Amino acid sequence: MREEKVLSLEEAIRRMTSLPAQKFQFKDRGLLKENMAADIVIFDEKEVQDQATYKQPHAYSKGFHYIIVNGKLTVDQSKHNGTRAGIALYGPGVNL
Repeated sequence: MREEKVLSLEEAIRRMTSLPAQKFQFKDRGLLKENMAADIVIFDEKEVQDQATYKQPHAYSKGFHYIIVNGKLTVDQSKHNGTRAGIALYGPGVNL
C-alpha cells in the first residue's frame, strides 16, 4: 500500500490518531498537546513492515524503534521490554 501512495504519511497518521479520538469523543487524546494523554511512537517510515503471517500471527512489526505508552517506555531500540502500560478506553455508548 505504501508503494501505491494511496495516502500521505500525514493523512495515515491522522486516520490512526486524531480521527478515531474525535469519532469516539475522547477529548483528551489524539493530539500531541499540553494536558492531553499521549502514546508516542518513533518509527522509520521506510522500515515499517508487518511481519505477521497466518503461521506466526503474533510477530512484531519492523521499523518501530521507540514506543511510549502512558508515559512508560514499552519498546526500546526496537525491542519490547515487557512493560504493559496500556489501558482499555471506552467511548460514549459502549456497554460492557
